[in-house]
Amino acid sequence: MKDNQPLTRNALGDISLLYVSVLLRAVAAEGGDPESLKARFYLNAPELAATDARISIPRFMRLGHAGISETGNPALGLRMGALSRPVDAGLAGLAAETANTVADAMERLIRFSLLTSRNSRGAPGICRQNRTLRFYSIRPYNAYNYFVVDSVLAAWTQMIRHMTGRYDVLERVRIEYPSIGLDDLFESWFRCPVEFGTPVNDIRVKSAVWKLTPAQSQPGMHEKLMGLCEQELRQIERGWRMADRARHQMTPLLVGGKVSLETLAAKMGIPPWTLQRQLAEEGSGFRALLDDTRRQLALDYLKETDSSLAEIAWLLGFANPPAFHKAYHRWHGISPGEHRKTLRLEKTAK
Repeated sequence: MKDNQPLTRNALGDISLLYVSVLLRAVAAEGGDPESLKARFYLNAPELAATDARISIPRFMRLGHAGISETGNPALGLRMGALSRPVDAGLAGLAAETANTVADAMERLIRFSLLTSRNSRGAPGICRQNRTLRFYSIRPYNAYNYFVVDSVLAAWTQMIRHMTGRYDVLERVRIEYPSIGLDDLFESWFRCPVEFGTPVNDIRVKSAVWKLTPAQSQPGMHEKLMGLCEQELRQIERGWRMADRARHQMTPLLVGGKVSLETLAAKMGIPPWTLQRQLAEEGSGFRALLDDTRRQLALDYLKETDSSLAEIAWLLGFANPPAFHKAYHRWHGISPGEHRKTLRLEKTAK
């Protein structure tokens, strides 16, 4: 069956078709047939050419898994990184390569990541003091999402290589998922020690590289591109109510039950009573927002992923699977397991 899910946003997040183009180029470079994937996933030329078009995160993961099956290369994410160009990160990539230093460039890339991707699991981060770029956790890991971590860390590395003309740019790489038996390949590609099964996904840039000036550095153009990035970011956030902003910050905190009014307010940088008051002014509240966010995410996890019910319960911050089952029945009048069967039958019938 073809994956004919429409190009629409869902609670789990979405990603620019710029990254889809990189994936398809990697498939072609590995001897696969990108045209068959385009047909299977209904990716036509106008959509791939549109700079604002996006697909859902689960659909992107299915596409990547299909690409790995097509090529037989479980390290397809590294190939994606090698083929990544600044323009593949949109305006943020162009702004980055014109920055004054590598450190500034990567900070721009991280700051404006929302222009090309949005994920319920979190957002990338940077620590200038430690010269570290961090990609958020997307546990539980499986054959559908290993490549996502690989492609992000590799694309950041390739960006630094592009800007500096050097290949030995990293001190180390840490990857959260356990080794899949490709350790030597990863160390050869990144040209530094690579640790698997670590608490985080990140890369650390060499001190001397961190301070270098990118080959395409141009202050005037950088200022202009930064202005365009800020304008697009404001446009994305302009229509957000307090509830939208809170939901955006809340979803990563759900994992493992870490969310509370106080933790959410702290992440948003406002006092808890201010958050509660502004939500009340919009006719909502913390508990109602938490319940609705969980409801939306639960439905998308069931529809779009193969995550077990226990994994979904953990991702949504429920104390145990029975608590998730009880909440789901309250939301939809049916158990999550039965609803998943129904949703899959409906999808097969389309």
